[in-house]
Amino acid sequence: MSYSNACVALAVLGWSSMLPSGSFAQKVIKFATLAPEGSTWMKVLGELNAELVEKSGGKLRFKIYAGGVSGDEKDVVKKMRIGQIHAAGFTGVGIGEVAPRLRILDAPWLFNTAAEVEAVRQRFDKEFIQALADAGYVLLGWTDLGSVYVFSKTPFKGPEDMKKAKMWVWEGDPIAEAAYKAMGLSPVPLSVVDVLSSLQTGLIDAVYGPPMGVIALQWHSRTKHIYAVPMAEASGAVLLSRRFFDALAPEERKVLLEVSSKHLKRLLEMTRKENAAALETLVKKQGLVLSEKPSPETMKLYRELGTKARKELAGRLYPADLLARVEKSLEDLRKKKAD
Repeated sequence: MSYSNACVALAVLGWSSMLPSGSFAQKVIKFATLAPEGSTWMKVLGELNAELVEKSGGKLRFKIYAGGVSGDEKDVVKKMRIGQIHAAGFTGVGIGEVAPRLRILDAPWLFNTAAEVEAVRQRFDKEFIQALADAGYVLLGWTDLGSVYVFSKTPFKGPEDMKKAKMWVWEGDPIAEAAYKAMGLSPVPLSVVDVLSSLQTGLIDAVYGPPMGVIALQWHSRTKHIYAVPMAEASGAVLLSRRFFDALAPEERKVLLEVSSKHLKRLLEMTRKENAAALETLVKKQGLVLSEKPSPETMKLYRELGTKARKELAGRLYPADLLARVEKSLEDLRKKKAD
């Protein structure tokens, strides 16, 4: 759903000054992200770009459009299809625009930990990568955004409290819509870029996202409470247009894949660590109040709501057989862990 989160001046300034002289035509990869300048995302992308310039001999470099200046993720997908943007960092919403079946990774109340997400993704890796390839995209790296929490102006103890709030839902996100529908909520659909101003005006008073992303987007400044029930694990990925990739020379493709994989794996590890730290920071330094964990009965209710929402999406977002295989994989994983 990360996500996400993820979302300073660029870590590497004056990239053009790093380029060797010569008459070759440098290939610029136009890259869009919702992540704001100064975020961990932008720092890592700056380092990735610096190494790409070096390892490619100046033949390749990224031009980053940060902070949503290229529009919401659906806008970015449209721009990638016509070649205005070549690559982007996506949350599950953007990934779902090109390969809907991958939204299974954002399914509500399905995964208990990031380790479970990783295990399932490894199990279905070839299938997911093929789905992206069929849609015309190359996976440069997974960039999950972390556990998704609800942030609100008033405290929540359960679904009934959410019904009283003006909940935000990412406009056009079928996963979040299904989760809210299962709970009997009527959320306010908005683009991510409109969330902060809508919190300020009172159009909405509750949002969701991974802690690091909520801080980066400044949503925490307009909320007071954190509901201690992760709704989902927010997926994320950096995707590149296959048309752009195929136009590169073989050695350029190799360098791009190797350098991207190296830095995006590091970004994934950093994001997981920083999300845990971000939740603590929001409580201890920013003054937000983390709710008590709900009762076992309430958690059982959420699991039932998750099952209902996932079944409602089967057949129209992801295949029913994929849902069954993922749930069986998780069941086997949990049994093995319990033994």
